[in-house]
Amino acid sequence: MRSDETPTLSPAATPTRAPSLPAPSPWLLRIVTLGLVLAALNLRPAITSLGPLLEEVRDGLHMSGSVAGVLTSVPPLCFALFGFTAPRLARRFGAGAVVCAGMVAIAAGLVLRPFVGGTAGFLAASALALMGIAVSNILMPVIVKRWFPDRVGTMTGLYSMALALGTALAAALTVPLTDALGGNWRTGLVVWAALAAVAVLPWLPLVRDRAPGSGQPRGQAPQPAPALRITRSRTSWALACFFGLQATAAYITMQWMPQIFRDAGVSAGTAGVLLAVTMAMGVPLAFVIPRVAARLKNQGAIALVLGGCGLVGYAGLYLAPAGGAWLWALLLGIANCAFPLALTMIGMRARTGAGVVRLSAFAQSTGYLIAAPGPLLVGVLYQHSGGWGLPIALMAGLLVPQMVAGVLAGRDRTIEDEC
Repeated sequence: MRSDETPTLSPAATPTRAPSLPAPSPWLLRIVTLGLVLAALNLRPAITSLGPLLEEVRDGLHMSGSVAGVLTSVPPLCFALFGFTAPRLARRFGAGAVVCAGMVAIAAGLVLRPFVGGTAGFLAASALALMGIAVSNILMPVIVKRWFPDRVGTMTGLYSMALALGTALAAALTVPLTDALGGNWRTGLVVWAALAAVAVLPWLPLVRDRAPGSGQPRGQAPQPAPALRITRSRTSWALACFFGLQATAAYITMQWMPQIFRDAGVSAGTAGVLLAVTMAMGVPLAFVIPRVAARLKNQGAIALVLGGCGLVGYAGLYLAPAGGAWLWALLLGIANCAFPLALTMIGMRARTGAGVVRLSAFAQSTGYLIAAPGPLLVGVLYQHSGGWGLPIALMAGLLVPQMVAGVLAGRDRTIEDEC
């Protein structure tokens, strides 16, 4: 054979190479980015718009404190139940189509719930909106992994910031919007359906993208998913517990913190702004924490710092809820940034795209199932004790196992190694 000849390999000797798919066009990536931001903006207003008006909703629907507690437990319960279905729906219809349907469900639920009449109808319409939020919650990391495989940290920070911004805006603006629109709590709640309707639009071009929601990068052909028995992984359980306990704290805060301030003599408008301050802390920190966490091999120290801020904030709520209200709101806002930390660790505790999907579905759905009783228990304790001492003690006590779970979940290992 001459030196300038290229040897011919037999078919058996030819290395197999996964076929690549065409890279997405820049305009399509811009649409996906816009869709991520708008979807994230809609993942919490259905919840945080209710907190500042909870007293008016209770009076209007003649709810007891225990029933109101059930209402505050509906979000994590729906996230747990419907979140488990998200990977299966994404495999069948495509992740983009499922998120698009999720935005439609959010808009429909927000339009219906103030006007269907009665507590049962309010709960059912809220569940419809929360179903859309649940599947979108699970699929956000999948969308990022698929369309932006080389910018996972940046895009996770971007949609985490948008999620925190939507949370804060709903908390701060619901009462002023209600007053500006005539003072009816029904009108104040329904306005947030318009934001969800707008979020449907950028997802329409992605409805026909039928690629399975496996987290496989867009420029690569799908690879077979590894057979993971994720329940055998200690890290997956630690991450599920950490996610569940931080979600418990977050939903108790979103639903009950305005009422704590109102019972301490703070006006409804100011209580809503205080909740907005708590939620707004997630806007800058949701971008900073994933970047810092990604540079560390062990994220346990961050979980301890966030938990410590929460303990000081709860102590302040117990001792001087009105006197130091702004400081307690800031500290609890820092503590609530355990959410972007949990999202970051989901991406870091799995090596493969398929592993990220499995871990995201397991940690979030199991975590929300853990979180479901928390807001209800707070409502029951509040009604039967006649004050906020016991509920605040419960909130502070739950931070201790959250910090332990965060240390365990933050260890430098992957679920593929453990399974």
